Formats: sequence, C-alpha cells, structure tokens
Amino acid sequence: MEIVNIHEAKTHLSRLMEKVAKGESFIIAKAGKPIGKLVPLDETETPKKRRIGFMKGEIVVPEDFDTMMADEIEEMFYGGSLFPK
Repeated sequence: MEIVNIHEAKTHLSRLMEKVAKGESFIIAKAGKPIGKLVPLDETETPKKRRIGFMKGEIVVPEDFDTMMADEIEEMFYGGSLFPK
C-alpha cells in the first residue's frame, strides 16, 4: 500500500481519488508517521488477473474446429449446398 505525505495528498487529491475509485488504497502520513487511510467506500476484492493458458492440456480443440458442421449451417442459411462436392 502506497504511503503519501499529507502535503502531496492535498496537492494531488483528485488524482488519488481516481485511483481510490479503481480500488486502490493509500496511507496518509505526516512527517513520515501514518495518520490515516484512504480506502474505497465499497472496498471490493480486486479482480484476479486472467492467466493465459491455465487450462492447457485439459481442453482439446478438434483440427476441423473452424469448418465443423459447415454443411448443416450452409443448409440452414441457403437451403442446400451452394458448392457441390
């Protein structure tokens, strides 16, 4: 948690409030001694960052994923195959 001295807090209050609105908290200090804490009104848990690839090896995507059921979809839209095989 970031510690901000009282002079800096007064000077940059709007910037600090924007950060508080995003869920950050600050300790306000006078002469290096903490005197208060600036926290969001409805303090919620910060969402966890999504990890790319966290299910690697657990899900298998078929090789023909991009063309799966193409004939059925084409028939739903056009009533038959436009491109005979």
